[in-house]
Order: sequence, then C-alpha cells, then structure tokens
Amino acid sequence: MNLLALDTSTEWMSIALQRGAGAAATVWQHHAAGGALASSHLIPEIQRLMALADLRFEALDAVLFGAGPGSFTGLRTACSVAQGLAFGAGITVLPVDTLLAVAEDARSQLGAPDALAVTAMLDARMDQVYAASYFFDINQWSIYKGYSLISPEALEADVNDVLAGNVFAAYGARLPVGQQRQVPALPTATAMLRLAPALLATGLAVRPELALPTYIRDKVAQTTAEREAAKLALAGAGGAKLA
Repeated sequence: MNLLALDTSTEWMSIALQRGAGAAATVWQHHAAGGALASSHLIPEIQRLMALADLRFEALDAVLFGAGPGSFTGLRTACSVAQGLAFGAGITVLPVDTLLAVAEDARSQLGAPDALAVTAMLDARMDQVYAASYFFDINQWSIYKGYSLISPEALEADVNDVLAGNVFAAYGARLPVGQQRQVPALPTATAMLRLAPALLATGLAVRPELALPTYIRDKVAQTTAEREAAKLALAGAGGAKLA
C-alpha cells in the first residue's frame, strides 16, 4: 500500500509517504513550520519525498489530508493540494479527522496501549479550542463525544481521559482539569498513515472532486470592534484583580 499523507491544519506542516504495507513498509516524513509557508513549501517537499521513495504519483493508492477542524487557510491548502495530486494521478482522496489524528499521535507517544480514551484538542484561536473525545479498543478508534468549539473553561472531559493537543501552552491554566494526563500532540501525517487502513476499509476514500474540509466555525476572524471589546474586557479584569 503506497500512501501520501499531508496536514497543514495547525502552525506546522506535516508530510509522510509510505511505500509498502505492514512490517515491510518504509516511511519518509517531513515536519516543519507551516502557516504562511505551507502554500509555497508543501508541493516541493512532497516532490522531494516522492523522489526519495522512487515513486510516481500514479503508484499511490490514495492521498490523505487533514480535513479539519483546524486553520481555515490550512485546511483549504491541504485539501486543494490533495485534490490536485489525486486528480492528476487518477487516485482517491482520504479526508482524515484532524482531532482523531491528534488522538492517534498521543496513543503512539504513550506506547500504543490496547485501550485508551482521549479528549483531543486543537487551538481554534479567537480564545477557543476545538475538541472531541475518542476511545481506542480492539484495534480501532470510535468517537464518543463529537466536535465542539468551546472556550477553554467549558471543556468537559472524563476523569479517565488523556488530554491531548496543542492547547496547553496557550490555555493550560484555564482548562478545568483534574488528574488527567496531558500529552502535547499534533495531527501528524504519520498518525494519519496509521489510521489509513481502518479508514480505507470503511470506504471513506472519495473521488478528488468530492473531498472537502471540515469547518466547525463559520466565522474565521473577529471584527475590529470585537477585538477592542476583548482588550477592554481583559484590561478590566486585570484592574479588578489589582484592586
């Protein structure tokens, strides 16, 4: 199974290429700063990995991309590149839930236990986080609490859940957590490769023109008035504490 996976849903750009399957598989990967750089660096890095693996795009079985939730621009970048490559090669596209990829990245860091509950989170900016909860058992993931877009204080996670994501530096002090273990994690392309067999087996791959990002938030920026109001609120909170 030859697979190309890419994600630009966060401030990082993650690419991984798998040639072969199972124990015989070889994986090449690239992980670097993304954001504004992703649109110009993504395709050259993909071409570099394809050359290292001595693979043509037509030899791929599918192109995977981080479908969201995540950065609005990043999701569109990954989706459009995946669509273009797959369309040209005559292959399918596999959209991958980025929060599920965060959960899988955390599971790998924890030694790949056979059973694990994870509440995955990604920084949604605008003082909010994307969150969803998953359970791994009998070699497969299932979701038990769907997507939400919430303030950090509104997080609800089971006491037995592992908390995973890229939110701890920005919002750690505001998360209402108890004894849950916290694992910094990202929707890496290598995590997507590990998820691919099960996702492909359930028929989630689509024709390139049908691949779409997953948008949880309709509004992607605050107005000037809203930003000013937020600053005033923070200033008022600071003044109250000092008083």
